[in-house]
Amino acid sequence: MTVLPIVKIGDPVLRRPAEPVTTFDAELHRLVQDLTETLADSRGAGLAAPQLGVSLRVFAVNPDLPGNDLRLDHLVNPVLEFPDEQIQDGPEGCLSIPGVYLDTKRRLNTLARGYTKHGDPVQVVGDGILSRCMQHETDHLDGILFIDRQDAPGRRRLLDTLREAAWFDGLPAPEVRVSPH
Repeated sequence: MTVLPIVKIGDPVLRRPAEPVTTFDAELHRLVQDLTETLADSRGAGLAAPQLGVSLRVFAVNPDLPGNDLRLDHLVNPVLEFPDEQIQDGPEGCLSIPGVYLDTKRRLNTLARGYTKHGDPVQVVGDGILSRCMQHETDHLDGILFIDRQDAPGRRRLLDTLREAAWFDGLPAPEVRVSPH
């Protein structure tokens, strides 16, 4: 268990839908620990397994996020539901796209169902930043990046910013999609 490097935009693992977890074993426990330690080190809100190069449906979330009354620190095989149509709009970033923050529309309220690393079912109700985080990380598990949720001008600004980023030099050009959501 250790802090691992975070995969950057342009790596194909970020664009593939992740596989469901079928075995709740020591290997999964190690992955959850690596996710939580890497997330804590990065001081982010959430981190999905594909961001560590592992194509499994698992993400870590900062247990100190406002509204995280269960002190949830991970979720396996998450499924999201939206109890209403309320929308929030605000700045969002991604550890796989360092230094880029764009206003992104998300649902305000989210119900997440999934499992702990032990295979126990869990349900989390979140609003605000917790809801945004769970949606962002579940998008990662579906091969979607938050930049895909931008309008055309936002995508152009993002690509210009990426071209200027020192860490981006040498990475393959990112694929920016338009999400159906």
